[in-house]
Amino acid sequence: MLTAVVLTKNESVNLPDCLNSLSFVDEILVIDDYSSDTTAEIAKNLGAKVIFHHLNNDYSQSRNFALSQSQSDWVLFVDADERVSPDLAREITAAIKTNHRKGYVIRRIDFLWGRQLKFGDTGNCRLLRLGRKSSGQWKALVHETWNIQGSVDSLSHPLFHYPHPHFYDFLRHINYYSTLRCDELISRGVKTSILKIVILPILKFNYLYFIKLGILDGTEGLIHALTMSLYTFLTQGKLYLRRL
Repeated sequence: MLTAVVLTKNESVNLPDCLNSLSFVDEILVIDDYSSDTTAEIAKNLGAKVIFHHLNNDYSQSRNFALSQSQSDWVLFVDADERVSPDLAREITAAIKTNHRKGYVIRRIDFLWGRQLKFGDTGNCRLLRLGRKSSGQWKALVHETWNIQGSVDSLSHPLFHYPHPHFYDFLRHINYYSTLRCDELISRGVKTSILKIVILPILKFNYLYFIKLGILDGTEGLIHALTMSLYTFLTQGKLYLRRL
């Protein structure tokens, strides 16, 4: 059996397309952080099981909670703004029948403001999203990873990602995630400095825009690289101010 997990918080706009792309799985779990919109109602109407669970600014604990609630041996994690293509669905179904691996890495293709980003920060995004329920735990507050113990392979067909339909939404997420990242760094005893606050965002932009060729993604690539450098600036700035 295969369970798909979707973490949600006010995802009424994205959720229908996401859940419709998961029609091939045996069970869909929507772990909802007490949404104030119609997310839960939409999920139930589309056949998903909704479980209310506080995120508490810790994505790993929510994903690990989802693992404990799954009724299947295999679990697929998908975000509300992601879509599983029919080709990927068929590949996933075939992969879990072989039982040769503990997990599978899936390539993700990002579309931002109507344009596919082929380079920069998202140009070669590969995520471990499909695995055996008992094979490992998720780690980290944000930018969390699934630490699967055992052999892992890669699937060939991509997952499609449609984040941040509006630039305001992008900025709101950057502000939120930089706070989570700051909290994580503090918990690890990491310190910053004025020099890091100034230099690291510049290095981040140059790395994404020039070294990782974000410049080839046009204006969208420029905006994305600048915004991700802003994320670095906010993380370092918050880290500095929190330690005063």
